[in-house]
Formats: sequence, structure tokens, C-alpha cells
Amino acid sequence: MKLCIQNMNVRDKRVILRVDYNVPFSDGVILDDSKIRASIKTIRYLLKENCKIILLSHFGKIRNNYDKQVYSLSIVAERLKQILNHEVYFSKVNFGDDVIKRVQVMQPGEILMLENTRFMDLPNKLESKCDAQLAMFWASLGDVFVNDAFATMHRRHASTYGIAMYLPSCIGFLVQEEVNALDKYIMHPEMPFTLVMGGAKMDDKITLIEALLPKCTHVLCGGGIANTCLKALGFKIGNSIASDNPVIIKKVQELLLKNKEKFLVPLDAIVGSTYDKDYVQYRRIDKIDDNEIICDIGVKTLERYSQVIRDSKTIFLNGTVGLYEDMRFANGTKEILKALANSSATVVVGGGDASSSVHRLGYGDMVTYISSGGGATLEYLAKGTLVCLDIIQEEGSSIEILDM
Repeated sequence: MKLCIQNMNVRDKRVILRVDYNVPFSDGVILDDSKIRASIKTIRYLLKENCKIILLSHFGKIRNNYDKQVYSLSIVAERLKQILNHEVYFSKVNFGDDVIKRVQVMQPGEILMLENTRFMDLPNKLESKCDAQLAMFWASLGDVFVNDAFATMHRRHASTYGIAMYLPSCIGFLVQEEVNALDKYIMHPEMPFTLVMGGAKMDDKITLIEALLPKCTHVLCGGGIANTCLKALGFKIGNSIASDNPVIIKKVQELLLKNKEKFLVPLDAIVGSTYDKDYVQYRRIDKIDDNEIICDIGVKTLERYSQVIRDSKTIFLNGTVGLYEDMRFANGTKEILKALANSSATVVVGGGDASSSVHRLGYGDMVTYISSGGGATLEYLAKGTLVCLDIIQEEGSSIEILDM
């Protein structure tokens, strides 16, 4: 078992706390602060332990100097201050002498948030490529490293993986909650166990599907996942989004052939058109025209999928079954979420699109667990571990860290 924050001596120490504050925002206004709130338990624990807390997080993707103006963490520092009702100091830089001097004068109980770690990706991707000198610098600021950014733990970055090479390290309460929930509900599910797989890219999810197939009873397919399955089965899907990778198509064909009793694909669809933005039609799945685009599942598919959901004891939802952001194609996703909410099953939601749809359509309080991770959740379920979890020391083990 990985060392947990409550079992590490953090009392009176300088703690480097990696969090995930990659929040959605528009015009400088945070639209959803759930990621910030998810870190509060760990922060309050460290405050209780009289720590000096140095916060690190990424925020967006930094490709140019304009992005550095847009993706400053200053607005997040302000929101965190409001939520905690505690002063949060902000550093406009995250590297160099000014950071060292600021950390040196910190008092116990103070919180200092450094600027977006991905600012160090311009121009040489030092953060994303896990630059050793950058990781050593950040590690030099603290005595202990706490990783509580579950959604980033599949990435070998300087602020997630690199720091743990040079400091005693542990996981925070959010990471503990995520791992415990995924292990309990999905790794060891109560049967019958159903996957509801939507979203655009089969290429990104086929590893997860392969890993969970032996455990699951049914796979209900929607979105680009369903389109790729239909394409592999020889159906015409018009201009619908689907994988073009022949290796993926062949693998999907093999999976469908070997697991005929598990896979359910759409019987009908709501389609749009490449040539008319106002075009909306109902189609049987074997009647899709060349210029049509599958945008949602149809009523017969909903009936079939809803019956499977009613009979399930555990359900994992990843992705959406249609373009739910467009109200003309939102019915399938709405009805699937309604069926999940009305079922007696344990329902776990994982992945950015699935989580967003659950919150946006008002079902956040009606499911068992919503994972904060996107790619990290899928990778953990597929592999049973994450690269940044692996490097955290084991409970009771001796500390082995590299020299700085």
C-alpha cells in the first residue's frame, strides 16, 4: 500500500503539494470549482499540522506567450482563498531566486501558490518532459512531497513524477479516495457489471475495454465508440466520427466476434448532415446515408440499453452516447442518465465528458461516485496502477531518494 499523508510525519514541515486546479473558465471567471474543493481536505490537514504549504498545479496548455497571459493561476488562488477562508499568497513565477526567497520567509500555516507549472513548457517543455533540473528545483523548496492530483498521475511530468524522485513522498486524501473507490466498485464489481462506453475515440479506450471485458456482463456502445463498432461490422456510417486506424478496426472486429453476447451496438440513430446544419432525422442503423452523421442513439436503442441498465448491479459510465451539448442530440444522453439515476445499481462515472454531462444535466447527486480523473481513471482501470503512483514510497518502506 502506498504511503498516505496521515501516516507520514509532516508536522511543522515545508510541504510541496501537487494539486489539480485545471478548472474550466471563461472570460476570467471559473465555471466549476469542484477540483479546487476536492483538495480542501488535504490542505486543511496540512494546516492543522502547522505546515508551510507550497502549491503546484498546471492550468491549460501553454503553447505561446498569449497562453501565459490567459492561463495564470492567480484567479484560482483567489477562489481557493475564498473557499478556505484563509490567506493564499500567489507567486507570479514558479522558478528562480524570487521563489527561493519567498519560500524562505514563509511562516507555519502559510499557503503559497506558485504560477502554472506548464509555463515551464515554453519553449522547451521542461515540465512535460520531466526535466531533472526543474524537478530538483521544485523539490528543493520542501521537506516532503504530497501528490493529491489524481487526474495527472498518468503523466510523467516534473511536478508529478520528478519531485517524488528527490523527496519523501506520499498521497493525499483525494488520491486515496479515488483509488479506494475504483478498486472497490470497478476492479471488484458486483455482478451483473455493465460498461456504458461513449465518446469520440475508440483508439483511446480500446485498452480499457479489453481490460474490463473479462469482468463485465455487457458493453453498451454510443458515440464514436459505437460508430467504430458499426464500421467494423460492415455498416455504413456516412460521415460519422469513427476510427480510421486499420489496426484498431481489426482489433474491434476480433473483440466483437469473441464477445457477441456482451457487446450491444445501436439499432437506430438521430442523424445530422454534412450539407445542412439544420438537418435532423431519425434513421434505422442500416439506413444511414453517405452525407449523414450519427449524432445520437434512437428510441429502440434506448429501450434496449435501459433494460440492461435496470438488470445491472454495477455500472461504469465513460463518455456520452451523443452530442449532448446540442439539445437536438441530447435526448440519448439524458435518457441514459435518467435510467442510471433510477436504477438500484452502483454507478461510477469516469472521464471528462461523462462527468461534465452528469453535472450539466443535473444528475451529479444521483450517482454513486464521480471520478476526478479522465485519462488517469481509464489508465488506472486498464493497468491497475499509474506511473506517478508507482513512484510513491510504500507504507513502512525505507525512504530511498536521489541526491540533488
